[in-house]
Amino acid sequence: MAIDTTRTVSVILAAHDASASLVRAIRSACAEPETAQVIVIDDASSDDTRAIALQEAGRDTRVNVIALDTNVGPGAARNKGLDAATAPFAAILDSDDFFLPGRLSRLMSAGRCDIAADNIVFTNPESAGSLAERDWSRRDVRFQSLDTESFVAGNLRRRGIARGELGFLKPILSTAFLNAHGLRYDESLRLGEDYDLYVQMLLAGASMMLTSAPGYAAEIRSGSLSARHRTADLERLHDALSRHLATPDLAPGTSKAMRAHLAEVRIKRDHRLFLDLKRERGPIAALRYAFGAWNRPAPITRAIARDKLRLDSAAGDALPQDGMRLLLPDAAFSQET
Repeated sequence: MAIDTTRTVSVILAAHDASASLVRAIRSACAEPETAQVIVIDDASSDDTRAIALQEAGRDTRVNVIALDTNVGPGAARNKGLDAATAPFAAILDSDDFFLPGRLSRLMSAGRCDIAADNIVFTNPESAGSLAERDWSRRDVRFQSLDTESFVAGNLRRRGIARGELGFLKPILSTAFLNAHGLRYDESLRLGEDYDLYVQMLLAGASMMLTSAPGYAAEIRSGSLSARHRTADLERLHDALSRHLATPDLAPGTSKAMRAHLAEVRIKRDHRLFLDLKRERGPIAALRYAFGAWNRPAPITRAIARDKLRLDSAAGDALPQDGMRLLLPDAAFSQET
């Protein structure tokens, strides 16, 4: 699908109790000339999120508000936004994040594709203001194509560094492709729902382009991207990855990468369940679970050690002193003025 240059993107913004950051998120999207609409889904907030969204709708007619009276979670809320999207492409924007100036124009230069992704800058609240003020127009915006194998492999743990998970990416997505293949977020997932959708698209034949030039800013607060997840969330993600692996006629390299990713999530799930059992039923119950299968004890032991040493920190957890870090490493970033 060819990418046009004007009013081509519907921005989907699911928000729950996001009154502190919602204005910044909405206005960063409205500042982009390519934005056709900003669809704010208030997911039954208990604060002023809905009132703020309606106020922004009065300020800019491109802002549309969908108000939910029952909390449905991020996947279901985003699906309501996708169903309401009218532009050729959709961009997901989390309520505590924001677009860097000129982001959508840079993504539009990707050419013909169904998924166009750029780099993410993780930042803390203290550095967010200066981040938005940088001149990003000088960045090299060379795109490379990613197939399913490369994308899945880009989510595997790399030794000794914070994980650079490509599942964190927030690309623009072809709404025609999503609709033609009946693809939406898995509403049961509270972890890895973005990754799952991107893999579903790639398995259905979507073309993906990626640039290391940053365009999306993700604000990290203490503990907001912790490597510690609920056991039930890991179990559901494990099930989703198993479904990916069951896709007929997978290329050998793709199957290998998927098996490795599934193994990583299975270890995290077993580790989490071990800790749950230890807390709820005592160490004996936890040890019985750990030794209940031949392939559990060693991975659980290593996971405990990695947790203690914080070697499994997620992509946004390890911020340098200046409070900014790229998802995709780029030495030039630290040299910018």
